[in-house]
Amino acid sequence: LATMVPSALPPGASWISLISLLLFSCLLPPDAQGQAFQMRVELQPPAVLSGESILVNCSTDCPWAELVSLETSLLKELVGSGLGWAAFQLKNVTGDTLLFCYGFCNDSQIAAFSNITVYRFPERVELAPLPPWQPVGKRLLLSCLVSGGAPRDHLTVALFKGDEELGRQPAAKGEPTEVTVTVLASRDDHGANFSCRTELDLRSQGLGLFQNSSAPRKLQTFAMPMTPPRLVVSRFSEVETSLPVECTLDGLFPASEAQVQLVLGDQSLNPTVVSHGDTLTATATAKAAQEGVHKIVCKVTLGGKSLETRENVTVYSRNPLAVTITLAVLAILGLVIVAAALMYVFGVKKSRLPLRPRQPEEAAAAVILSLGLSGYCKAEAAGGWRYPRIPHQ
Repeated sequence: LATMVPSALPPGASWISLISLLLFSCLLPPDAQGQAFQMRVELQPPAVLSGESILVNCSTDCPWAELVSLETSLLKELVGSGLGWAAFQLKNVTGDTLLFCYGFCNDSQIAAFSNITVYRFPERVELAPLPPWQPVGKRLLLSCLVSGGAPRDHLTVALFKGDEELGRQPAAKGEPTEVTVTVLASRDDHGANFSCRTELDLRSQGLGLFQNSSAPRKLQTFAMPMTPPRLVVSRFSEVETSLPVECTLDGLFPASEAQVQLVLGDQSLNPTVVSHGDTLTATATAKAAQEGVHKIVCKVTLGGKSLETRENVTVYSRNPLAVTITLAVLAILGLVIVAAALMYVFGVKKSRLPLRPRQPEEAAAAVILSLGLSGYCKAEAAGGWRYPRIPHQ
């Protein structure tokens, strides 16, 4: 791993302290810089969470070590010391800080440098909002926004579909940082949860792997056919008469999520919608109150896209009074004809000679109706009616 360097230098007097440390190390005599006994700097823990405390131990193996101490821009507290060592506690550590341990060994100064690595968890890990509906077969850009988090050299960002990792990238410097992945939307993605996760890997520092996940976002995908709906309806209808309407659309996904509007003129119908696979069928009953040409519209909407079909329906009305008068006239004419036929039959019966043999009156009436008036008269003129022979029609 790369050696960590301070991400920010302390303000104010801290600059003077650090510069003094550097100048002090440069002014060490040659025998001190190539010292036989080394000064060591030990940190506990090796990396510290921002705002927490850290214990720094400066130590050497020199048996004549004296005046072991620590120089730092932070406030320090001596918590223990002994032959060749001294321990200090640094509180409220908020940034990477340079440490300088030093002491004297046989009248020669020995020293060592170290750096405090401060880590911070991301303050914000958020997957950018997804579109309300994503067309199947179109590319979808997934974007994860990350604010905070340090050290960035140990921070990565991964994007997921459920538990499936789609890709990962190191978190770039800058606030906020954005990590993107492009996927091709499919039907299998409908209803899937997408999320992103940061991983702060401090295992090399003797710590662990810290993960922070965003809230998941659900994706909805859809597919619309190129053809409009099929509208089945009679082109003619009578006023105030029920008119069945059926609208069907194939190749719709997911068909159960689609919305259907059926309208006759300015009247919205209340359709019954049934989906089976990729087919959607809506049925309704319309009834027009006025005659004329009315438009009936079937509109199917899914994913913000709509397909519609329009048809014309001619609505007509019948005159009830004219129908009643016509039926009455026909009934009266029928009664007049029947009455005239009966009067004629019984009038002839009284004036003619007795029949030989005598036939029932019902048979006579039937024969008259079969022969017609001309046939009956001819029979009478020939000397009476004697079972006239019915000609072939």
